[in-house]
Amino acid sequence: MGRILAIDYGTKRVGLAVTDALQLIANPLETVHAKDVLAYLKAYVQREPVEAIVLGMPRRLSGEPTDATQHVVGFMRKLQKEFPAIPVHAVDERFTSKMAQQAMLAGGLKKKDRQDKGTVDRVSAAIILQSYLESRAI
Repeated sequence: MGRILAIDYGTKRVGLAVTDALQLIANPLETVHAKDVLAYLKAYVQREPVEAIVLGMPRRLSGEPTDATQHVVGFMRKLQKEFPAIPVHAVDERFTSKMAQQAMLAGGLKKKDRQDKGTVDRVSAAIILQSYLESRAI
C-alpha cells in the first residue's frame, strides 16, 4: 500500500504532509519553495510509493474560487501531467491555516514556532490530509 501525499500549495511556499504506510495517520513532511516542489515530489515518489495526491483547493466561505484558486488549478494540471499514474484529489482547504494555528497552540508550540509560515504550511497540509482520510472512512 502506497502513501498518500497532501499538498498545501502557495505561490511562495508549499506545505507537504504524508500518511504512514498504512494510510492511517497524516504527518507534516516538509515545506518547499514553490519553484522546487516538482523536483522534490519527483525525488520523493522515486523513494516512496505514493498511491494518491491530495491537493488543498482554496475557496471563499461562499464556496466561490479565491484569487489563489487559479494557481492551484494550474499546479494540479502540472501534477497530473508529471505523475499520470497517481490520482490527484482536490480537497476544500477552507480554515486549514486557522486550524493549524489552533493545533500548534494546543500542542504547546512556542510563539516563535507558531509564527513560522513554513510550519503553518506543513501543519495545514497535514490537516488537509487528515480531512481527506476521514472523508474516505465514511
